[in-house]
Amino acid sequence: MEELEQGLLMQPWAWLQLSEDSLLAKAYITKQGYALLVSDLQQVWHEQVDTSVVSQRAKELNKRLTAPPAAFLCHLDELLRPLLKDSACPGKATFSCDRVAEALILQVRSELSGLPFYWSFHCTLATPSLVSQHWIRPLMGMSLALQCQVRELATLLRMKDLEIQDYQESGALLSRDRLKTEPFEENSFLEQFMVEKLPEACSVGDGRPFVTNLQSLYMAVTRQEIQVGQEHKGTGDPQTSGSISWQGADGQLPKQPEEPVSSPPPLPVPEKEPTVTSGPVQRPQLLKVKRKKLRGLFS
Repeated sequence: MEELEQGLLMQPWAWLQLSEDSLLAKAYITKQGYALLVSDLQQVWHEQVDTSVVSQRAKELNKRLTAPPAAFLCHLDELLRPLLKDSACPGKATFSCDRVAEALILQVRSELSGLPFYWSFHCTLATPSLVSQHWIRPLMGMSLALQCQVRELATLLRMKDLEIQDYQESGALLSRDRLKTEPFEENSFLEQFMVEKLPEACSVGDGRPFVTNLQSLYMAVTRQEIQVGQEHKGTGDPQTSGSISWQGADGQLPKQPEEPVSSPPPLPVPEKEPTVTSGPVQRPQLLKVKRKKLRGLFS
């Protein structure tokens, strides 16, 4: 299940509005199973299952449908993809969530081959190590990266001030007074920021600003975590699906990666018809990606 764990870590967070619940979620689905992580910023829930669990749950919830687990996993991927892209347009499926004791149940209602299709994601409280892996360590890494960026920008501003000073000493004059700026003072800038900008800048709210503005940096940090971990294990360059879409400069949410399956599994058919069979399931191929040095945090 290492592929599911690594794949889930590299996914961006999506913001969901299900009835009165505002949630952050990420998911990763292959032919071998799925992993789902959900948070309301107070708690974190998780479910990771293999094909045996998928097959058993499908029999319990969809008695009129018979198909291999890969077919149900493919359909679940098609249902979750629009939801994670835009919860306001979840496609043809209906989603709802219930909280039972310390568990969160995400229920799905849809159609498949003209028959009703039901699914329930049974998420239990995530372990502390999982919370650290998906939240604490990435957020600490992002904070350090942003701090480094601020230092480099401050250095660049000081160099620009020296350049302007050289122009002025050479007799250059501004043609428009409104473009005149004062020399950059880092300490006074930081003090002013803490007083005037910090309250608004650190307003977490329901998590939507984090999802909207910082997912490219989040994925860059988690990918670096995986890369360092694999190097420590002596495996060399990390293997990835090669289909992660980085967030563009327009601030739009990154597209979900293409499902790592070679071809869609056969669709389920009513139980009265012959049972659908499928050929040998090929394990998703992971492409080696040449490690590149990051040139910028938001590029």
